[in-house]
Amino acid sequence: MFGNTFKLNVPSTGLLYWHGDIEINLTRLKERIHTVKIVYPADYPNQPAEAYVTHPRIYSRKHQYVDGQLCLFNPKDGESYGWNPAKSTAVTVAAWAVQWIYAYYTWRATGVWPGIEETVDPSQIDPRLRR
Repeated sequence: MFGNTFKLNVPSTGLLYWHGDIEINLTRLKERIHTVKIVYPADYPNQPAEAYVTHPRIYSRKHQYVDGQLCLFNPKDGESYGWNPAKSTAVTVAAWAVQWIYAYYTWRATGVWPGIEETVDPSQIDPRLRR
């Protein structure tokens, strides 16, 4: 799926991350190549790797944190559906990011985000995470 398109970056300071291009197979897109960054948090694997689309700029008021991080799963669903420190890898997160990108373009075309969504009370969201 990702072939040789992703490169591991080891900065002298900061967090380790993967960076690479994914081709999105939707004919109506002006830009089919999307650059994705997968960042390992300091407490990886206890916390999931984070995914960002760095090009083209994508904005979603749904399923995206204020810093651009993609919301890929609901932590309340547990390890059987979401992040599993014993099994999940950066490849897992990259695959979820691809699914997220297709869902994003479906939402843009139809106004409906495909898949299960959880209703969240906006007053209960951490203000740092609000869009």
